[in-house]
Amino acid sequence: MEVVNTVGRRKAAVARVFVKPGNGKITINHKELEVYFPLHILQYEVKQPLMVTNTLENYDVTINLVGGGIKGQAEAARMGIARALCQIDAEMRPVLKKNGFLMRDSREVERKKPGQPGARRKFQFSKR
Repeated sequence: MEVVNTVGRRKAAVARVFVKPGNGKITINHKELEVYFPLHILQYEVKQPLMVTNTLENYDVTINLVGGGIKGQAEAARMGIARALCQIDAEMRPVLKKNGFLMRDSREVERKKPGQPGARRKFQFSKR
């Protein structure tokens, strides 16, 4: 098996994921996972597809992340890893799909409208 590459997206974040056989090393933008995501919850979120399929020590993962915030980037990486695992072995698909890792969360920030302070917020109404 050679390198499998996929794309994961969430909000404004885009993750290009490269998965190859290895010993479980995860690199994000040329940094270790623990350095790039110091919060344990985000590290857990990135590793979720590998943990659910019991393949944490089987593959080396390299991720290029662009855009968004840290939460969106972690979720984009999770989706990219899940898609790559589906390409590697189709039998993993039902488990990943059941956990919701293959579903694109399409919620985006609503744009600000002209003449308003925010997307939905209006200026305070004054009767007099």
